[in-house]
Amino acid sequence: MNDVAFKRIKYLEKKFSGKNIIVVGDMMLDCYFRGDVKRISPEAPVPVIEIENEFFRFGGAANVALNISKLGGNALPVGVIGNDNDGKIFKNLIKQSGISDDGIFPDPNRPTTTKTRVIAQGQHVVRIDKETKVNINDKIEAKILRFISSKISWTDGIILEDYNKGVLTAGLIKAIIALAKKNSIMITVDPKFNNFYEYKNVRVFKPNRKEAEDVLGMKISSDKEIGFAGKEIQKKLGADYVLLTLGEGGIAIFGKK
Repeated sequence: MNDVAFKRIKYLEKKFSGKNIIVVGDMMLDCYFRGDVKRISPEAPVPVIEIENEFFRFGGAANVALNISKLGGNALPVGVIGNDNDGKIFKNLIKQSGISDDGIFPDPNRPTTTKTRVIAQGQHVVRIDKETKVNINDKIEAKILRFISSKISWTDGIILEDYNKGVLTAGLIKAIIALAKKNSIMITVDPKFNNFYEYKNVRVFKPNRKEAEDVLGMKISSDKEIGFAGKEIQKKLGADYVLLTLGEGGIAIFGKK
């Protein structure tokens, strides 16, 4: 990193300090089991992993909220967890991090989205996902919208973090964007495939290469294809800026002239 880029990052970090940011989306819990394999199971030809330690981390939209907090901002995560043990662990992590859980709504009909990774001898052996991709019900959707409305005068910006787990429904997306626009609040989006074209007229829209390829039905590899994809997405959505992430640190930025 050159000196100019480093100074710019430090300047932005300083300006970000103290900003109030609402993060709406799919809250996740990342669980890690680490251990050793010392024998094969007598029940089936699979390794038996003797767990030495386990730990938990935020995933999904919750991790975005944590990063905002670490950068000096005031993060307010808004989403859904289950009324289960993983939900209790999630709430404990929220408490330990010093982040408000006022916008976390439990739903007894849904599991807490949990990604469990089993690691043995330094190798990732298996990942177990516990989740539902069904949309939240109308009651929970209304609770989320009322809560965001009650905090709209507090916030400096809204981030929509969509992982296709059912929290950001088409109706909720439109309502949040309309609320933000009405109150002149900046809104940015990290999208997924299902509701890609519902995120209209936002400030920043940040798809990755695969998401752009999926919605446009094309491969994106050359500079020409990257340019076409970014401009096409911006035209369809009316975003002020499209940030197309390309992997390995690559990013293409498209903005209104």
